Amino acid sequence: MNTAAPAAITLHNLTVSYRQHPALHHVSGHFAQGSLTAVIGPNGAGKSTLLKSLAGLLPLEPHSRLEHAPGLRLAYLPQQSELDRSFPLDVRDCVLMGLWAHTGAWGRCTPAMQARVNAALQAVDLQGFERRPVGTLSSGQLQRTLFARLLVQDAQLILLDEPFNAVDSQTTAGLLALVQQWHHQGRTVVAVLHDNAQVQTHFPQTLLLARECIAWGATAEVLTGTNLARARSMAEAWDETAALCDVDGAFNGQDFDTLLAQRLAATT
Repeated sequence: MNTAAPAAITLHNLTVSYRQHPALHHVSGHFAQGSLTAVIGPNGAGKSTLLKSLAGLLPLEPHSRLEHAPGLRLAYLPQQSELDRSFPLDVRDCVLMGLWAHTGAWGRCTPAMQARVNAALQAVDLQGFERRPVGTLSSGQLQRTLFARLLVQDAQLILLDEPFNAVDSQTTAGLLALVQQWHHQGRTVVAVLHDNAQVQTHFPQTLLLARECIAWGATAEVLTGTNLARARSMAEAWDETAALCDVDGAFNGQDFDTLLAQRLAATT
């Protein structure tokens, strides 16, 4: 992981469990301020769980701890599948929700706030869509709307969960340009992605997960055949009925790699 800059957010033994079985297992490290990091891994590797944990949306195990840089403002973009598109909301109000910290539930949209919304919509090429209901938007238009909301939030740490999923290539290129702009502005961006070619081209840092941290650092050093094969093997060998995780990071006294080797041996 990048150690040259101060940490925006630090993970200490991060473990998140569902019914005492870990979705994330003892992940430690930090995202440096101004870093641009892709989070990759097989399905079920804990990628979305990681972002929700960083956003403060999930309870952590008692021995886990997150440290944020003082005064850090955070913005989180969930997967589109988690959004209720039937809610009667137009594009303008969806973007305006990015200013919730300033308006509250009953606050008034000032001319300055409206100007920020207009500028954000222009940045994502959605001017003229202000009164369109979000439920009528295409996947690409909705994602551009959500990126406009991120723009008005003006956060220093931006968390993106599969931001280019089900989005056309032209929209993806425009949104990637915004991500690069945030990076050049010194913001910290963490994005869950599935396209390794995209990661190699646009993301200098990568965290490879398979519930545990497989590798974390410069993308060229993380995206190796050995690391990717190990992540796949760990995902394939995972047993949802395995022993409960204890607070010291062991499964009934055995470390994860030992159990992995035993399960792989049993299937060959």
